[in-house]
Amino acid sequence: MSAPGIPRPASVDMAHHKHLTGLFAPQREEVDVRDLEVVGEIPADLHGAYLRNGPNPRFDPIGRYVYPLDGDGMVHRVEIADGHVRYTNRFVRTPMVEAEERAGHVIWGGVTDLYTPSADEVGPDLAGTSRDLPDINIVRHGGRLLAMAESAPPYRIDPADLATLGRDTCDGAMAVGSTAHPKFDPATGELVLFNYMLEAPYLTWAVVGADGTTSRAPQPVDGVDVPLMIHDMALTDRYVVLVLCPLAFDIAAMLTGGSLLDWRPDDGTRIALIPRDGGPVRWASCDAFWVWHFAGARDLPDGRVQVDYAQWTYPGGFAHADTPATGGLVRATVDPERGTVDRQAVFDRDVEFPRVDDRTLTRAAGPVATVGKLGSDSDGWDSLWFFDPDAGTATHWDPGSLAVGEPQYIPGAGDDYWGMIGTDRADLTSWFVLLPAADPASGPLARVKLPIRVPSGLHGAWLPV
Repeated sequence: MSAPGIPRPASVDMAHHKHLTGLFAPQREEVDVRDLEVVGEIPADLHGAYLRNGPNPRFDPIGRYVYPLDGDGMVHRVEIADGHVRYTNRFVRTPMVEAEERAGHVIWGGVTDLYTPSADEVGPDLAGTSRDLPDINIVRHGGRLLAMAESAPPYRIDPADLATLGRDTCDGAMAVGSTAHPKFDPATGELVLFNYMLEAPYLTWAVVGADGTTSRAPQPVDGVDVPLMIHDMALTDRYVVLVLCPLAFDIAAMLTGGSLLDWRPDDGTRIALIPRDGGPVRWASCDAFWVWHFAGARDLPDGRVQVDYAQWTYPGGFAHADTPATGGLVRATVDPERGTVDRQAVFDRDVEFPRVDDRTLTRAAGPVATVGKLGSDSDGWDSLWFFDPDAGTATHWDPGSLAVGEPQYIPGAGDDYWGMIGTDRADLTSWFVLLPAADPASGPLARVKLPIRVPSGLHGAWLPV
């Protein structure tokens, strides 16, 4: 979206923006450091790399900085081998980042700004373009390492040195784009994805085969007549599960100075069960709620579908309300025959970033880990929570002054672990933390001190060797 004649926006007030200061302040230094300090002991048989992508503006931004959608990507890697640890970080160098580095200052505005640079400033190829934002997630599949955007083609990353290789459509499966959270099917080896768009058909889904080639080209999802923001998805053996919460794009409002996104709770929430064999979409509906992230899902023997996710009353900063958004871990059972949704609270305290053992992703088996809050008055995420929704049990780990990020399940040769990056609120040092999966509440087996501060958020992956 571009609008000729729009003046260059003013600089963002960095000192007073909560997502550009403190734990979230941008990191401009790129390093590659081996043999990091370890407190405790790294299991000798653990080999692989934890990677995390997140918003990190290369230069101080102009316009409206809307976290977490704005900000250039930065990939952080923690490599573990034979008890030793190495850390590397690199910017995802899109054409926009490269142009700004040549200029030595920011050029493009934010995702909700109408301003775009002229040919005099950036040349004819980049004139009138918006900033590419592959800054949400990192995915490895079919020989590719991909920095994922919110709703656009990803950028391919060189696994050797994290250099940016350029845009990649995954053999055409992501030709119209992909959201940041495609789902891997451990049984078939497929990567299933979806993408929302501002113009019809508004919503598509596609499949990348285990070998990295397109096994299902982008297909429209019938029954969607308005552009909606849909951040994540769930996957079962039978279905692609898309939850259509009523957060609609309103281009007309944005063009007149209003909000790009409009929360419409009277519309309710609809759930699309899309048969992976290409059959007709099955729909269910219920009262409005919002979901950013899913844990796992599974098909039940009676034909219903069970989905675990972090539910919110509304999408926080993307909607205006008199009361704060509240959330919890929820299990929904969707009946495709009756078109109904039965929701049961697993945990009614605010939690986010639910993760499971990715080897059980389509079967909703095993524990769910989330970041959470120790008390209702907690300021930000201050703990990790571990749930067994089938058994109805919960436990937690209190990391003290460490502000922890999204947990990642790490299968080992013998034992399994949970790993995550956290930053100490007191001195802003960042650590990679390794917890035993069998008893995460017992605390870290190892804490690795990282050589630089890693800004808080967003999503990561464990890549075994």
